[in-house]
Amino acid sequence: MRKTALSIMTGAFVVAAATLTATPGYAASVPTSLPPGQFTLTSTYHQFDAVNDALVATLGTAAVHTVMDNANHDREAITDSLGLAGYVGGFAFDRGDTGDSGDSGDNNDCANWPQGITTSRDAVGTAGGGTYDGHQLILVSWYTTDGCDGAQSRSRITLVDWDADYPNKYRKILLVEPTGTAAAPTFKDIPIHAGGVSWYGDYLYVADTGRGMRVFDLRKILKTNTGGTAGQIGRQPDGTYYAHNYAYVLPQIGVVTAGTTSGTPLAWSTISLDRVSGSIVMAEYTCQSGCSGYPNRAPRAIRFPFASGATTFAATTTASEALQLPWYKLNGVASHNGRWWFNSSGAKQLYYWTPSTGARTHGWVGGGESISYWEDATNPDLLWSLQETRGHRNVFAVEQASYGP
Repeated sequence: MRKTALSIMTGAFVVAAATLTATPGYAASVPTSLPPGQFTLTSTYHQFDAVNDALVATLGTAAVHTVMDNANHDREAITDSLGLAGYVGGFAFDRGDTGDSGDSGDNNDCANWPQGITTSRDAVGTAGGGTYDGHQLILVSWYTTDGCDGAQSRSRITLVDWDADYPNKYRKILLVEPTGTAAAPTFKDIPIHAGGVSWYGDYLYVADTGRGMRVFDLRKILKTNTGGTAGQIGRQPDGTYYAHNYAYVLPQIGVVTAGTTSGTPLAWSTISLDRVSGSIVMAEYTCQSGCSGYPNRAPRAIRFPFASGATTFAATTTASEALQLPWYKLNGVASHNGRWWFNSSGAKQLYYWTPSTGARTHGWVGGGESISYWEDATNPDLLWSLQETRGHRNVFAVEQASYGP
């Protein structure tokens, strides 16, 4: 979150030889409970209905399988030795291809930074082999800056095929906010950090650091004109729609806004889906001291339940669990069956905790970002994560059982 090869799958997952041999250590302290009633969400899924309906009518939509049929970037083998316990494998982003948006080499791009991760297993569970629209997918959120050291200017996602039946390809999709009117619909960039992402059913939830989450619907991917200049976005005077040369955009459909009576607003640094409890968990990136761009205080992790039996939040939602954490510089969080994992990019550690077993500390990668729990009906469950470090943008999986009590 700060700038700072699965052996490519040909069938079942293969456990790599490189593993940590050190015994995980006990953490010095543990999370403590906070009053969950202090934290609430207010949700709407229809904020942009009129404009979105007009955009769909004007541009037409592309199903996920169509997007993947037109995937134009190669995912590559991991060449770094990650040295992780329970390592299964993964992939790296392309090291020199040129495609949407005119950038070259996603692995080393200084203006685009991978952050959040979710998968089609989040979206649909283990049903049908965890496929969405016929594809088993890894989805990563990114933020874009103006040049190598500029301000955040937009955000995007990548859809990556993770299935032996399909090419090792991925496609980029620009995230946009609808604007204009139903008579003249258009859209604009979303300049957020996109530090976490969760896919549940057809809905995509993207963390918006100071606000909560923005909501998208993967059934509403729009087709745009790849012409124009790299700087053009939205409806042009001649009625053409450009999107920085992207072929596809995903328009926002709603927003989930966070509120608190604790006196300290939440920093939505990272999120993850817990399918077991039907909830999203979030965590904050904070510093113990000395940070100028981030809070200097203990971080919190909060669980917000979806409406019963739904993949959407109720109009108003109260947290079902709230924790104050003893760890800092947290870029990743995951929870499943009452277990929690927290990734600290600053400490290069993955912390595991349950109230009954206590906390354990495991070695982790540098530049680590968000975490997604991958449930499997026939193979070991996994934790997927990624690195943002330029030149080492690996997306990888480990067996979750290696990171427990």
